[in-house]
This record gives sequence, structure tokens and C-alpha cells, in this order.
Amino acid sequence: QVQLVESGGGLVQAGDSLTLSCAASGRPLSTYVMGWFRQAPGKEREFVATITRTGGGTAYADSMKGRFTIARDNAKNTVYLQMSSLRPEDTAVYYCAAADTSIIARDVGRYAYWGQGTQVTVSS
Repeated sequence: QVQLVESGGGLVQAGDSLTLSCAASGRPLSTYVMGWFRQAPGKEREFVATITRTGGGTAYADSMKGRFTIARDNAKNTVYLQMSSLRPEDTAVYYCAAADTSIIARDVGRYAYWGQGTQVTVSS
């Protein structure tokens, strides 16, 4: 098993940038496909980005392409989400998650392990 802890959230203004981190402990992070998801009040949890175990492949939700970048450092057991040109509609709790699979996964149900989330609030 792996335990995940997100950090880096906060209150920013529209157009700002923010980087989230997800630190893992337990089983090595390199054995998991990792993903970032978010959930706004009253909405379902939605896919943001995912990255392969080696970091060689990534995928993004359409509304995040060109603004968000997912990266990982397996030596540090950490996954990152760099967010730029933030918009008020990006306001949500952001979660990192680990999937015990060898291919990129966009579906919430593919991920067995979740962090507690970190709040990102973007003011207009």
C-alpha cells in the first residue's frame, strides 16, 4: 500500500500560478500510475491529469491542457501538479491518487489510493 499527502494549496488570484505536491510513503511511488483529480462544491470528482510510472507519458483533461503540468520524481517519491493561468473555475479540492496499473488511467475508479486533498481557491 501507499499513503499520499498533498500540499501546496492556497488562495491565489486569477492568472496566478501554483504548484501542488503529493508525497508518498509506503510502497515505492514508481510502482504506480499517478493522477490528480479535483472536486468543486456540489460537483463530482473530475480528472485533471495522469502520468505513467516512469514519467514518460502524460494525459490531461481538455480544460487543463497548456495550463497544467504533471510531473513526478520517483527518487523523492513525489508527484507535482504545476498550475498556471488559474481561473476562478479552477477552485476545488485537489486530490492525488495512485493506480496499481501499467497504463495511464483517467477514471476515478481505477485509483485505489487517495490523499486527503488540498484546497485551491482562485479569486477573480
